[in-house]
Amino acid sequence: MKVLFSCGGTGGHINPALAIANTLKARHRHFDALFVGAEGGMEATLVPKAGYKIEFVKVRGFKRKLSLSNIDAAIKAVTSVMAAKKIIKRFAPDLVIGTGGYASWAAVKAASSLGIPTLIHEQNAFPGVTTRKLSKYADKVCISFDGSRKFFDKSVNDKLVLTGNPLRPEIKNADRERSRKELGLSDEVYILSFGGSLGADKVNELVLSLLDGYVKDNKGVRAIHATGKNGCVKFNEIAAKRGISSAPNIEIREFIHDMHRQLSAADIVICRAGAITLAENCCLGKASVLIPSPNVTDNHQYKNAKVLADAGAALLMEESVTDGNMLIAAVRSLVEDSGKRESMAKAARSMAKVSAADDIADIAESLAKA
Repeated sequence: MKVLFSCGGTGGHINPALAIANTLKARHRHFDALFVGAEGGMEATLVPKAGYKIEFVKVRGFKRKLSLSNIDAAIKAVTSVMAAKKIIKRFAPDLVIGTGGYASWAAVKAASSLGIPTLIHEQNAFPGVTTRKLSKYADKVCISFDGSRKFFDKSVNDKLVLTGNPLRPEIKNADRERSRKELGLSDEVYILSFGGSLGADKVNELVLSLLDGYVKDNKGVRAIHATGKNGCVKFNEIAAKRGISSAPNIEIREFIHDMHRQLSAADIVICRAGAITLAENCCLGKASVLIPSPNVTDNHQYKNAKVLADAGAALLMEESVTDGNMLIAAVRSLVEDSGKRESMAKAARSMAKVSAADDIADIAESLAKA
């Protein structure tokens, strides 16, 4: 089986493609994959690290405001499809899968014009512009939230399949009791907080208030926080001055490399609302406090978070109107009410699509054989 994957821009687009590729690779003794990405994107690092080949097309996004750069974007929208056609003809895949990012437009559009089966996957509750435009050309459109259907043109309804977001095996296989034992946890309420690999100043500030004003003097609570790369020095300096770093029940890291262990052990998760993060929270059944990033296209993190909040699986706090005291109150309400935590965890688990990677792989195989 030969599959060409196209993704890029963020880990939220790249990691689902890698999860699907790994699932198909495990199923097929003879499996060949080629990735197509945009020059200068994260995919240039993540894809080869995962053991797959990648080629690049020159493509860029359109600005919402009038800009001369949109002329270049329009030109690249055409030339990138031509470049993708050359790659596709040379590789001769049975199927092309796009999981988001500007490069997906080029590869999926090119494959469609060449009569090659195509599948696209949308991670967020509110589908991006690329996904909505490509839905007219793709053979199947995999969505992660049932509520996403209303944002697509009615003419593509028969193409939509609810699969959820594909997850890493270590997340799906994580065991709470084993993880807590490995981390030396007993009856403490364990809080995990992070703002992404680069970090987020507002999340760091809010969590600082929580650790200082509630956690450090509460022996029944333990917490671990990841500052991210950009906030590491600044946050640690402040934490040291306030005596937070020396608290025995608090750990501060730049990154969390054992996320599957930390997440499965946690009782409460404080984080942004990227689609993959939420899928992992749901898979492991976590009560969460979500602080969506306001700096994303179409405010899609808020829309992701609202789906969980409306289902009773999370507390939604908008960073523009949230302060440290409000976060402390929200977390205290969860720490002191195990029934509330379990109710939220149950709601989260009910939304999980644990078999997403396999379900998407099933669709991919059926298209490749068609």
